[in-house]
Amino acid sequence: MQTTPITPELVRGALELERTAQGLLPHRLPARARAQCADPQLAMVESQPSGVRLVFRTRATTVELDTLPTKRVYLGAPPRPQGLYDLLVDGRPAGSGHVTGGHTLTVDLADGTAEHRPGPVGTLRFTGLPDTVKVVEIWLPYDETTELVALRTDAPVEHVPDPRGRVWLHHGSSISHGSVAASPTTTWPALAASLGGVELINLGLGGSALLDPFTARTLRDTPADLLSVKLGINVVNTDLMRLRAFGPAVHGFLDTIRDGHPGTPLLVVSPILCPMHEDTPGPSLMDASALSEGRLRFQAAGDPAETASGKLTLGVIREELARIVRDRSAEDPHLHYLDGRDLYGAADVDELPLPDGLHPDAAAHRRIGERFAALAFTPGGPFGKGTV
Repeated sequence: MQTTPITPELVRGALELERTAQGLLPHRLPARARAQCADPQLAMVESQPSGVRLVFRTRATTVELDTLPTKRVYLGAPPRPQGLYDLLVDGRPAGSGHVTGGHTLTVDLADGTAEHRPGPVGTLRFTGLPDTVKVVEIWLPYDETTELVALRTDAPVEHVPDPRGRVWLHHGSSISHGSVAASPTTTWPALAASLGGVELINLGLGGSALLDPFTARTLRDTPADLLSVKLGINVVNTDLMRLRAFGPAVHGFLDTIRDGHPGTPLLVVSPILCPMHEDTPGPSLMDASALSEGRLRFQAAGDPAETASGKLTLGVIREELARIVRDRSAEDPHLHYLDGRDLYGAADVDELPLPDGLHPDAAAHRRIGERFAALAFTPGGPFGKGTV
């Protein structure tokens, strides 16, 4: 086995790699953006490498990757599954695995406090790969902060130049981040990117799609051929703003993106159907009775009557986003709108209900990804071939 230094050329999907005592920590927001927000939720999710993968060419039949994950434990909640790594060989699924050990972050849901306990480096090992020259991809866990420590193979590793295909830069909430998808290559954005034949940079930030100016600047400054922003659910479930602030905030967010991407196809996607917040404002709170039974479930804590004073529901947000895109598209022909209910709507709720009231399960992720690809990447869609 020979060790290959993990360099930025081997890593795709991250916007920055931080040198740590152990190795490299992928970030999905640059340091300047991270410095402008002290929210521990954002700090956690942007360091979770959704869409980040190692890519290299090799004849190796055995590949080992040492990583230092941070695993989360929520007191009173069901145990979290191990973070999965997906292996692709020449673009086709070839296995998955997880890493034991790592740091542990224990969160008390009652008071919001957290305790960090350090742990050891673990090893991911894949064997029996074909004895041919091939492109290997290792997709990192979408919801487990992961420091990259060492890469070992039984044959030399070569850098794979960035493909000539289009780059799709997407921003959204925990659903775009991955929520409870089965694995990193089966989050809905990863599935849609695969079906659309594009390179994904996923800025889905769990709980943090909040129209932050530093996120808009990150989208502005990141090279991309296609852009999408999925907005709304986090604004409702954090009860962050009222209608008076929401509209101008969306305009400002889009203005900033357009400063760096004036003619890039830009798709605004409204929330998928979420019954509890369709007509009831936030915030979203954990259901204490479900938690006492070892189940995680959310409930809407707002009052529908408060929409008269400007509190936001998903219904209100969809109307506002559709209006904003309609008004702006008169001068911006490359701006498009997609109603999230076309990805997951009323019939889907009956067939594939949201397990915790907020997040789609693995089957729903696949459905959303397939529908997004069919609506966005096919001829005539906003991201169809030949789009400016």
